[in-house]
Amino acid sequence: MSKTIRYASVDSALGPMLVAASDKGVCRLSFDEAPGALATLFPGHDIVPDDGRIAPWVEAARQKVASPQDRHDIPLDRGGTPFQRAVWDELDKIPAGETRSYGEIAAALGKPGAERAVGSANGANRIAVLIPCHRVVRSDGSLGGYAYGLERKAKLLEAEGASVAKTQHLLDF
Repeated sequence: MSKTIRYASVDSALGPMLVAASDKGVCRLSFDEAPGALATLFPGHDIVPDDGRIAPWVEAARQKVASPQDRHDIPLDRGGTPFQRAVWDELDKIPAGETRSYGEIAAALGKPGAERAVGSANGANRIAVLIPCHRVVRSDGSLGGYAYGLERKAKLLEAEGASVAKTQHLLDF
């Protein structure tokens, strides 16, 4: 029996946002992504437009994007490997307005030297903002990468009260 993934595309404070959810909770939050990408991310699942069932989660996600410093109680269907889930749990512990380096997260997991593995797990996060992967920066404090662009990452961090002035030159194209 295949699992059903419902989705909705909405406008957000950071542009077009796609939210997808299973019966367990939100399993995808992305920006500038077409619903067709969900079939690749969730092979073997029935991908259908939302019929209103996930509308409260979609609206809560939109509010979280507008105010990323606020806590949320949106249920999540995280998926991932045990290591990825451990990294994502560590991301959830980073207070709004603060950042951590890949090395700091690796050390917190008791795996010093696993920065690359932490970076891969961070990049595999399918639920942007709700799992705050944007709070991870390079060891030198620069923004590093972000699947949805450094400008969005900077806006999220600034909305949370983090200082991103040190890395502002990265946004001057």
